[in-house]
Parts: sequence; C-alpha cells; structure tokens
Amino acid sequence: MKLSLLAILVVATTISTVYTQQPHDQPYYIQACPKDEELINECLRDSGNRLTHYLRHGIPELDIFEIEPVLIDEIGIVLGNGPDGYRAQFRNIEAFGVSNITVTNVRSDIDSYQFQLTLEIPYIKTRAQYRSSGVLILVKASGAGDYWGEYEGVKAKIYFKGVPEVGQDGRTYLKTEGVKMDFNVKEISMGVDNIAQGNSVIKAALNLFINSNAQELLKEMKPALKTKLAVVIKNFMDRLFQKIPLEQWFY
Repeated sequence: MKLSLLAILVVATTISTVYTQQPHDQPYYIQACPKDEELINECLRDSGNRLTHYLRHGIPELDIFEIEPVLIDEIGIVLGNGPDGYRAQFRNIEAFGVSNITVTNVRSDIDSYQFQLTLEIPYIKTRAQYRSSGVLILVKASGAGDYWGEYEGVKAKIYFKGVPEVGQDGRTYLKTEGVKMDFNVKEISMGVDNIAQGNSVIKAALNLFINSNAQELLKEMKPALKTKLAVVIKNFMDRLFQKIPLEQWFY
C-alpha cells in the first residue's frame, strides 16, 4: 500500500511539473519541446511532423490557408558550348505534392539554434512553361511549350540557423539565416507538350533526350534549383517563425 501511494505521488508530481512547464497558450498545431530533454531531436522531429500535418490543410491562425503549389519563378540550363549549345529556360514553375512531407531526422544545437532537417517526399509533380534554343540530338531544338515533371522518392536535407529577436509583444521570435539545402530523387519522368507551331520532330527529339537523360538534366538544373528553393524555404520558415514565439517551440 505504501509503495502504491508513493508511486502515485511520484507520477502526480511529474505530471504537475511537466504541465506547469508547458506554455499555457500552446497551439494545437505544434508540440513544445523541453530544451534539456535528452531526446530533444526526436521531440523536434515529432513536432515538425505535427506541424506539417496541419499545414497540408491550412492553419488560419497563422494566415496560412494553402501551401501548394510551391512556386519558382525561373531556372535555366545550358548543355554544350558554342552557338549550337542547347539552352532552356523554365518559367512559372509550379510544384504539387511538396506538402506530403515527412521529417525523418533532426540534428540540433539548441544553444546556438542551429538545425539540420532530413525530409522525405514520396511524389512531386511539376509543370512550367519552357523556351529552348540550340541543337539537341542533331535536331535544331529551338521552340517553346509546356514542361511537366514527375519526381518519386525525393529526399532532402535543410540546414539553417535561427537568430532570436524580441518582438513588439515582448516575446522572442526566431529569424532564419544561412539556409542551405540539398536533395536527390530516386525516379524521374519528364516531358514537353504543346510545342509552338506543333513541330512533332522537335517534340519527339526533346522527349527522347529528356527521358533518356533525366538524372543528368536534373544535375544541370540542381544548382539553380537549390538556390531558388533555399529562398522559398527561408521565406516560408520566416513566415512561420514570426507567428510562433520561441516559447511555443521550446520550454
């Protein structure tokens, strides 16, 4: 009986302590993590997945009603040198499926607010307008039309540092700096449609080349994509961080 009473008191005291440490206005879409918790990275991973779950459907309290499509204004690639080198510009890029993201790992240094996130996305579909010039597979590949891409098994790593700043309400908020990212894709399908003037020879040549060299094309596009995506990620994280005070991320 004495041991049972002691166990109840210990559990009650632990629950009471945790409850008093948690922020009283903790929102439903994020899980606060104790800074001194040995499993802080696991807690941050779970908190990140909780947040992404609600972001898929929008979080009105954060003035976020939809996060797709992800938009990129423009990227370009160059294949080969000289006047006949193939060049292509992709504009008004829209990506769908990015919200189905899973945080698989977190590495953090809470003292300096440095974080590295490992993410997985099962499937992303993109569309864009493209314009190309030059020679491709012995065919003059100058033209314009619609680009589409399907990417399966996407894995990414994102690194950023948070800088704490005191807001007008007296609470502390993070601002991101030094955002970097890298990614790889397991399977890729790409193609072009609706080529200007309906040139079937150019369309066939482009689609043959694109699907035969998808990974190489992605490699050429990657530097520009990483730069553009880092800006998109920074802007989105800053949008979140300026709405969610540090006290709701950690306690």
